[in-house]
Amino acid sequence: MIQRIQTIYLLLASAISGGLIFVFNLWSTLNKDVFALDLISNKEITLKIIPVSFFASAIISFVAIFLYNNRKLQFVIGRIIILINLFLLGLLIYLSLTLSGETIVSEKGIGMFIPILAILLVVLANKAIKKDEDLVKSVDRLR
Repeated sequence: MIQRIQTIYLLLASAISGGLIFVFNLWSTLNKDVFALDLISNKEITLKIIPVSFFASAIISFVAIFLYNNRKLQFVIGRIIILINLFLLGLLIYLSLTLSGETIVSEKGIGMFIPILAILLVVLANKAIKKDEDLVKSVDRLR
C-alpha cells in the first residue's frame, strides 16, 4: 500500500515543509532576507515556534506515510498536520501584520505560503486515504 497516491502527497508535503524553508524567505527587510532557520537564534519564543512547527509538520508527514496499515490513524494524523499548518499560517500572518520596521521598506516573502501548500497536499492525501478506506469497507460488505 505504500505505492498509493497519498504517499506521494504526504512525501511532497514533507518535502515542502522541511525543505523549502531553506530556499524561500519569510520576509525581507532593507538589509537582509529572513529565513525560518534565522528565527531560532532570536530571543522571542514566538519566533522560535515557526521553524519548530515547520519541522514538526515535515516529520509527522513523513511518519504518516508508513502508517498505511492503519488508515484511520493515518487520516487522524493528516488532520493533525493540517492543524499544525493552520497554526503556523496564523502565526505567520500575525507576525507579518505586526512586523517591526515597517518604516523601513519590508516585503513579505513567498515562504509565507508554504503552509498553504502543505495543507493542500495533506487534504488531497486525506481524500485518497478516505477513498481507500471506503473501498476496503465495500469489499468487506461483499464477504
